Amino acid sequence: MVVADFTEELDTVVIGSGPGGYVAAIRAAQEGQDVTVIEREFIGGVCLNVGCIPSKALINAGHKYHDAVDSKDLGITTGDVEIDFTKTQKWKDNRVVKRLTKGVEGLLKKNGVNIIMGEAYINGPNKLSVSTEDGKQSYSFNNLIVATGSSPIEIPGFSFKSDRVLDSTGALNLEEIPEKLVVVGGGYIGCELAGAYANFGTEVTILEGADTILGGFDKDMVKIVERDFKKNKGVDVVTKAKAKSAEETDSGVKVTYEAKDEEKTIEADYVLVTVGRTPNTDELGLEAAGVELDDRNLVKVDKQGRTSVDSIWAIGDIVAGAALAHKASYEAKVAAEAISGKKVEVDYKAMPAVAFTDPEVAIAGYSEQEAKDAGLDVKATKFPIGGNGRALSLNATDGFIRLITTKEDNVIVGGQVASVGASDIIAEIALAIESGMNLEDITLTVHAHPTLPEAVMDTAEAALDQAIHI
Repeated sequence: MVVADFTEELDTVVIGSGPGGYVAAIRAAQEGQDVTVIEREFIGGVCLNVGCIPSKALINAGHKYHDAVDSKDLGITTGDVEIDFTKTQKWKDNRVVKRLTKGVEGLLKKNGVNIIMGEAYINGPNKLSVSTEDGKQSYSFNNLIVATGSSPIEIPGFSFKSDRVLDSTGALNLEEIPEKLVVVGGGYIGCELAGAYANFGTEVTILEGADTILGGFDKDMVKIVERDFKKNKGVDVVTKAKAKSAEETDSGVKVTYEAKDEEKTIEADYVLVTVGRTPNTDELGLEAAGVELDDRNLVKVDKQGRTSVDSIWAIGDIVAGAALAHKASYEAKVAAEAISGKKVEVDYKAMPAVAFTDPEVAIAGYSEQEAKDAGLDVKATKFPIGGNGRALSLNATDGFIRLITTKEDNVIVGGQVASVGASDIIAEIALAIESGMNLEDITLTVHAHPTLPEAVMDTAEAALDQAIHI
């Protein structure tokens, strides 16, 4: 490796090009900064390449296959339905992932952002080095935004070195549809991929250590997903289960777990481990540069994303809060603008979260219990999605919308959606919370008919004892 003997001066540097990094770079460039992005693997980060986007592509393909196999309720009968999974994967990779990542790369270049492909190491408050295929180069910088994201957690007995033990990346890139799949971890990633492969016809078992899957979502929302898993997909959900080991066999893998004080085994083609993610803060030189980390290896930052070192900022999965792509993008804009001297800070009332299960589940703001714990006097109003014309026409009537509002002035402080289209419906609720809107603001807004968001208006009307459709 060639080592450069000079230091190049840079203005604003961003390490990582995921939803946090590329957004920070573009916003910083819009603010007049001279920006350089350093990316060690692929433009777009985990989300665009091996996370959010490809998983939703497979989920969509699974829905289409499942509907093709069984739409008898709609009077549609098909013959033998076949799937060329190799072609499905090529569509996902070429028509979805590559199109997006090329688009992001184009946006970076359009905004004058310089891109360096290599691995960065922070040498001090204003110095870093980058190792590339051509050698190692030293740089100085005025400001640095670290947006390195997170990685899947590996648990004892389940080594990702095994071809039969998969992380989420491996599960998204399988060359064939497995006959049997064990999913360790019933969070949103595990449940989404379990549902996707179950829709393709895979026999799926979920092992979850807690007493419920989809922790963080209200129990009545989870029950609807569990019902779909059992009734429509044949997924076996085992809670309070401790996964102990995975042993490769001649044809697959044997998973040993403990449930109800009894040790059991189950054989499958693969086991997918989705028990959480860990921040990518190791081997960056953060602590050597004086950046403080907490006991979970998360970077300590202020409300603008500034670390304990004035010239270094951190955003996304490596700082406290939910590990969500849209949270990273939000923090990216704040940090980039703060570097330009704007009076901005992280200040949101509602950070939406979505699980793309069947049906989708989404939340924003407070749950009823969280609102009460915060000292608010609230009420919860629930409207069944089966009362919505659009949901009926989609043959997707399982679920509901719930609004959490203050009793005194009807201000919306939270919402939960378990429904077809929940990922889209939650946006209106999040906007209402952020804007301090009350129920009357929703009811007086004309909603197009027939649409799913009409159910938000119906929920608001029900909360005011003015329900039309219930």
